[in-house]
Formats: sequence, C-alpha cells, structure tokens
Amino acid sequence: MTGPLEGIRVLDFSRHLAGPFAGMTLGDLGADVIKVEAPGRGDDTRSFPPYWNGESCYFMSTNRNKRSVTLDLRTEQGQTIARKLAAESDIVLHNLRTGAPEKLGIGYEQLREVNERLIYCTISAVGSDGPDKDRSGVDLLMQAYGGLMSITGEEGRPPVRVGTSLVDLTCGANAVQGILAALYFRERTGHGQKIESSLLEGQVSWMTYHAVSYFASGEPPKRLGSGHASVAPYGAFATRDGFLVVAVVNDGLWSRFCEAIGRTELLDDPRFTTNPDRCAHSGELQQELEATLVQDDAATWAAKMDAAGVPCSPVNSLDTVLNLPQVLHREMVVDVEHPTVPGLKLPGIPIKFSETHGTVRLPPPLLGQHTDEVLGAIGYSVDDVQGLRNAGVI
Repeated sequence: MTGPLEGIRVLDFSRHLAGPFAGMTLGDLGADVIKVEAPGRGDDTRSFPPYWNGESCYFMSTNRNKRSVTLDLRTEQGQTIARKLAAESDIVLHNLRTGAPEKLGIGYEQLREVNERLIYCTISAVGSDGPDKDRSGVDLLMQAYGGLMSITGEEGRPPVRVGTSLVDLTCGANAVQGILAALYFRERTGHGQKIESSLLEGQVSWMTYHAVSYFASGEPPKRLGSGHASVAPYGAFATRDGFLVVAVVNDGLWSRFCEAIGRTELLDDPRFTTNPDRCAHSGELQQELEATLVQDDAATWAAKMDAAGVPCSPVNSLDTVLNLPQVLHREMVVDVEHPTVPGLKLPGIPIKFSETHGTVRLPPPLLGQHTDEVLGAIGYSVDDVQGLRNAGVI
C-alpha cells in the first residue's frame, strides 16, 4: 500500500498555506489529491519568493503528492467539471470566503446533490457564522486577533509573530483530524458531512493553560520571552558563545541541574527550594544561573546536562537541524525528483506507521500538469480537452 488513505480521493480547491498543508498531509498518507487551480495563475503562492530554478519554495513546501488541474470555476463548463470530479471524490477541501463556494457552484449542498457520501471541509479565518464571519484572515493578522502575539516575545518590547505560520499550520492540522474522524464515521454509517476548521478557533484551543489561568485569576498572561509562568528555570540562558535552553520541570531535575553546573548551594537557598519558589523569584534565579553559565560554552554545558538527564539544548539554527543525525535517521529530509528543480529536498513525513507507510510519490506539480490526465479519466476526449483549453476553461 502507498499509505493508510490509499483509494481515497481529495478534491482540493484551497490555496495559500492552511488548506494546502492539509491536502498535502492527506496525500502523504496515500490519498489521491487533485489540486484545482485558476488557469494561467494558479495558487497565489506560486509567485511567492524565494525561487528554486524558477519554482516557488513556498509553494513546493506544501504541495507535494498532488496532481494539478487548471479550471475556471467562473464558467458553467468549469463548474460542470468540478461537479463531475466531486461525484468521484471522497473529500472536498477549500478555503474560499463565505458565500464564494455557492457562487462558483461548489457549495456543500450543491456538491452533496451529486455525492451524498462527500466529506466537505471548509477552512476559514473565524468560522462561517457569527458577528465576524466576513473577516478576512492571514496568519499575521490572526496571530494578533486571536491573542498569540500578546504572549509572544519579551515584555516591554514590540509584539512579534511566531517565527513560522503556526496559526495556518494548526488550522490545517485540525482540518486533517476532522476529515479523518469524518471518514471513520462514514465507514460506520455511510454518511458524509461538512467540517469547519478556522484559524481563530484553532488558536484559541491552543491557549490551553494560558486561558484557564486567566479564568482563574482574571489577569491576562504577559510576554515572557522563552520563559514560562509555571516552571523555573525554563528558558534560554546566555553562555560564553550563545544561548542554551533549559527546561527544569520538577524538583528532582532541579537537584540534578544544580549538580551538573556545580551550584549545589542553590538547593539550600529558600528562594529556590520548590518550583513555586523558583517561579516567584525567576528574575533572581536567571541572574544566578547566567553568572555561572557564561563561564563556558553552550555545547559543554549541554553535554554535562545530557549526562545528568536534564532537558536542554543549544538554540540550533535551521542548517544545523536539517543535518542532525536524528533528523536524517528519521527520514525528515527527503529527496524528491522534480521536472525542473534538480536536487529538490523537502521536509519529510512526521507520522510513522508500522504497516501502511506514508510516501512521497509525486513532486509539487507544475501548474495544470495533470489536467489532461484527470479530465480524460472522467470521460473527456482529447478533442474535448483541447476545446476547453481554447475556451479558457482550463
């Protein structure tokens, strides 16, 4: 098998990041993903720099294991083709704004008429109903709107976004969870259904302990940099040649940590006896520890803490991470054959199976690369396809 979702077809109308990430994940797990794009333009991210041999690195990062079909959904012929494809699909995925799918003939009720078993997943900024349902959303905006930026960065400094598009990627991952659950439900009942995943709701759900602490105290959380309100020492500490991240999450580790850095006298300091004590005096603790840690380099300290079983790491840059022996051993960097990008490498598949392995079977597609193939499989002749192309439908 090519993966646990072999035999499942996904019709992916999404673009940008959240939807394409969800579609790619399903493709990695074996699904046949047909990516529908606008003729001549395609997914907007095809134009996002930087480029590798003329292809957008951004686009290629989330669109492997898909076949690209160009289709103008503003035309009656384009909508007819979309319905034919939906009739033979298991899942439809899109991130169009509220009301747009219906205008393009691909709304839930419209496609349900041709396929009652269809699982229809829509990705949006804040959800399809409610007072803000028409709000547009991109990751940066939603990091601010949903509160993530309020707890990211350091107190007294301007707010910053998380370094990757975490809100988009969370939303895409949530969409995949919902789709898989709906597939399981359909196996038991025969019924398809509509699923929604929004940037806002995914972000709010990830507030977890921050939200509950606010409900308890009435005080919103502050920006703590790499620190933590509930655990100390926990964060990035300056060493002689860079920063070392340390996570001492219980009192047993605190004892081992102090022994590893040669500061056992701190164990008798009443300010630092228990984790609540250390949290209450975190600023003083930071000063005490950095006075010691700056005396040696991060790698030396990390080796001592690893030997003592204390969670720690130097702050690795991406070039280091992508060459870590563990990353390479777990096949989290994959070589992919691409028609125009020799030597293409992509991040690997993070979910491992003992029996039904996920695979990278297709490179990120060129725009419309599979249009003729896909339309031919649903009954369009060579002449039909050429006529559609001449009319600008594909």
